[in-house]
Amino acid sequence: MTDTPAPTIWPALAYADAPGAIRFLVEAFGFVETLVVPGEEGREIAHAELRWPGGGGIMLGSTSDDSVFGRMKPGATSIYVVTDAPDALFERATAAGAEVVRGLKDEDYGSRGFTVRDPEGTLWTFGTYRGT
Repeated sequence: MTDTPAPTIWPALAYADAPGAIRFLVEAFGFVETLVVPGEEGREIAHAELRWPGGGGIMLGSTSDDSVFGRMKPGATSIYVVTDAPDALFERATAAGAEVVRGLKDEDYGSRGFTVRDPEGTLWTFGTYRGT
């Protein structure tokens, strides 16, 4: 097996309530807030970064008309995240109010995972499958 570099792909999301999204993603899924840059002229969050404890992370900001990223539609994204503890994470996510789309399931290809929806509609799938 060859050494692979650290992740260099960071999904970027837009939220109507970015501060609320950060609180939810930290509480429900265990992301770690690492950077929050307030916006100018009333924009709540210009840029935020949340790290995934297993590596990588996401970027997000408040919806706004002043940038192509801010004009993205909340909830129009689906993200897959690798976890070694899908059962515990499922319990944590549902306890925090994540809407279950697909409950815990063992897949034919060897993964165990689930899919939930965050308060603004983004689909989050967590599973043990790490790719090939």
